[in-house]
Amino acid sequence: MKWLFGGRRLALALLLATTTIHWASAEQLVIPGTGVKVSQVGDNFEDSQWSYRFQLPKSSEENDQQQRLPGGYASNGRWAEALLRGQPDTIERVATPPEGLPGSEGSLLLASLHAGVPGQFSGKSEQDDFIANVATRLGHQISVAKSPSIVVRIFLPPWEKWEQRRGNSFGFRVACQAWTTEKEKTSGLFGIKAIGAGSSRKRKLETYWPGMFIYYNQGGDGKAGGNSATLLMRAGPNGADFRGPEIKETGWWTLGMSIGRDGCVHYFAKQGVENLTAADHLASQYPYGFRCDRLDTFFFDIVCGNHGDWSTPWIIDDPSLYVIP
Repeated sequence: MKWLFGGRRLALALLLATTTIHWASAEQLVIPGTGVKVSQVGDNFEDSQWSYRFQLPKSSEENDQQQRLPGGYASNGRWAEALLRGQPDTIERVATPPEGLPGSEGSLLLASLHAGVPGQFSGKSEQDDFIANVATRLGHQISVAKSPSIVVRIFLPPWEKWEQRRGNSFGFRVACQAWTTEKEKTSGLFGIKAIGAGSSRKRKLETYWPGMFIYYNQGGDGKAGGNSATLLMRAGPNGADFRGPEIKETGWWTLGMSIGRDGCVHYFAKQGVENLTAADHLASQYPYGFRCDRLDTFFFDIVCGNHGDWSTPWIIDDPSLYVIP
C-alpha cells in the first residue's frame, strides 16, 4: 500500500502547487487601465490630418514568403504594416459613432477585401494585421514587472453590415515573449562523440500572441435576428481557444488585457465605453503554458473569407497602453 499513499501525497502536492499558482495570479490581477498611460504609443485619432501611407502591394510573407518592403505606416509613426500578413485594405479616420467616448470626434475604420496574397482570392479565412509601434517607439520592450495593460474601445456595426460568414472576424492581441528551455545536442571534437557528450539545455525567448477574438455566429437563416457573436480568448495552457461571453447586442464594447508580474495574462470585457473594473474580469491564463517575461507590442486582426466580399467594417478608438511604474 506504500505506493498508493505515495501517489496520494504526490496528487496532493500537485493540487497545492496549482492552488498556489492560482492565488499568486489573483493577487497580481491588474485591471487594464491601471497606472500611468504611456503617451508615446497608442492613439486617440483626434488629429483631423491623421493618415496612413500604404506601400502597395502589401506583404504576405505567411502565404508566399514575400515581404514587399517598404511596409506601410501611419503618418504619426504610431502604426505600421505587419510584414507577416500585411495591413488591412482600408485604414481610415472616421467620425466617432454615436455613444462613443465622451468628447471623441475621431476613430479608426479597419476593413479588408484581399486578406492573404494581394489580388488573389483564396476562398478561405485569412487575416491582415494592424500593428502598434511599441518597442520601436520606446526603444525597449516592457517588463512584466511594470504590469503592462492595454485597453481599446471597439464598435460592432449592426448585424446586417457584418460579412455573412461564420467564424472569427476581429482580433485584439498582444505579442509576448517568454523564456523557454530546449535540449541542444552536443558532441565531441570534430563531431566525434566523446565521453560526456550528449545534450545540454539552452534558454531562449519564445514569442507568442495571446488575445481576444470576436467570432460571428451567423444565423442559420441568414437573417439578422438569428445572429450573435462570441468572445473567444487565446489561449489556454494547451494552446486552445476558450469561450467567453456571448454578444447579442452590437454597438460599443470595451476590451482589455493585462499581464501580471507572474507572467499571467488577464482578459477583460464589458459592453459600452466605461472604464473596466474587477467585475469585467473574464479569465486569467498562462497561454501555451508560457509565463510572459516582457511585452513587445499589441495589434489588431481583421479577418475575412477572402472570397470577394469585404470583411466586417470594424471601428476602434483610443487604444492605450498603461504601466505601473
